[in-house]
Amino acid sequence: MTQADDVRDLLDRHGLTFAEEAGITLRDKPSPLFQLVMLGLLSSTRISADIAVAAARELWRAGWRTPQRMLGSTWQQRVDALGRGGYRRYDESTATRLEQLARRTVDEYGGDLRRLRPGADGDLRRLREGLTGFNGIGPTGADIVCREVQAVWPEVAPFFDERALAGARAHGLPTDPARLAGLAPRGRVADLAAALVRVA
Repeated sequence: MTQADDVRDLLDRHGLTFAEEAGITLRDKPSPLFQLVMLGLLSSTRISADIAVAAARELWRAGWRTPQRMLGSTWQQRVDALGRGGYRRYDESTATRLEQLARRTVDEYGGDLRRLRPGADGDLRRLREGLTGFNGIGPTGADIVCREVQAVWPEVAPFFDERALAGARAHGLPTDPARLAGLAPRGRVADLAAALVRVA
């Protein structure tokens, strides 16, 4: 099997991004970008990706897809929604952090996280600093957002975090991001990064 065949097989079996799994139709628009950063926050704790996705789906089901709607919820409503998603161990602290995320998104970014988008030079420092500036999002959470957002912000690509590169190594694929991205069909680098994380 060639490396290209291996990549096709990985994409066929595991090529669903975590944003897609959480029900986010990712576009370069304020609401889906806020949802993606919320997913990054939920995924930043020591909890499985499946539980983070399930918790995100409960938040969407409650109607909290924008920072304004999140700020209209109560702490207890957020705790209850997280609990329904199986997110129990960190539900209370995360309920507080979700409010802080929404408040900072409104106060610092005018409700629009497109203001974090890197320039044409692809320098990710401002994006990563902005993401880790949210309480509860550390380097791992920033990696998750960068890995997924490259689907709509091409200047972020190719982005493969350490977990994705571990999956590449395990499959005998290149660990140089440009070479690895070159094996993905056009527009599917984020899908490949997610697939590699799933098999890492």
